[in-house]
Amino acid sequence: MATERRDQGPSTETSSSEYRDEEYEAHLERSRAVWDRWSDRYGMSERDFEPIREAAIDRLALEPGDRVLEVGCGPGVNFEPVRREIGAEGELVAVDYSPGMIANARDRIDARGWENVRVRRADATTVEFEEPFDAALASLSLSVMPDVRRTVEHIYRSIGPGARLGVVDVRPAPSGPVRVLNPLIRRFFRWYANWNPDGDVPGSLEAVFDDCEIVDTHFAGTAYTAICTKRDGD
Repeated sequence: MATERRDQGPSTETSSSEYRDEEYEAHLERSRAVWDRWSDRYGMSERDFEPIREAAIDRLALEPGDRVLEVGCGPGVNFEPVRREIGAEGELVAVDYSPGMIANARDRIDARGWENVRVRRADATTVEFEEPFDAALASLSLSVMPDVRRTVEHIYRSIGPGARLGVVDVRPAPSGPVRVLNPLIRRFFRWYANWNPDGDVPGSLEAVFDDCEIVDTHFAGTAYTAICTKRDGD
């Protein structure tokens, strides 16, 4: 059996790689379709998570003039609270893969006349930036990425030493009686957000960042806030 696997190894590896690439692209396309569908009906996520998102932004300890990266910005619900902290002299760069979400985010920017907020339609795992950021934010976005670990690694490379990443996200209930509902919770997450059942967001954060902690949990543990810091010198 060992000899048989070695003989077939190269073709199997190529096939596996192609399969992963196909799955990656298929997941991206599903995400685009799902979030285009919700782009004009984002009220529940915006309303219910507003205090959670703003508390996460507070934990970033932003200062006037900071450059901030937002990964998976949606229609731009975090732009105003981030901009309050960084001021007109700071800069917010936001990326999203959904054209519908990007259009709504740009409408929000234009309506308020913000000149220091820029949005880009891009894959958060591969998009490149010219300079490192002082902080990053990922709100209800990492768990829908086709490759969570690669996305977290890319964020890590995109921020400077000492920078913080704030994450607000969802998961099946980790403990308690609500766990009995986890099969339904998983199905809802998949339907509503194209949630990635194979993506371990907390595990990826802890693997990539030396300093990372879940600082708050909400809704019986199905939502959480994590703050991670990139070590000086990295």
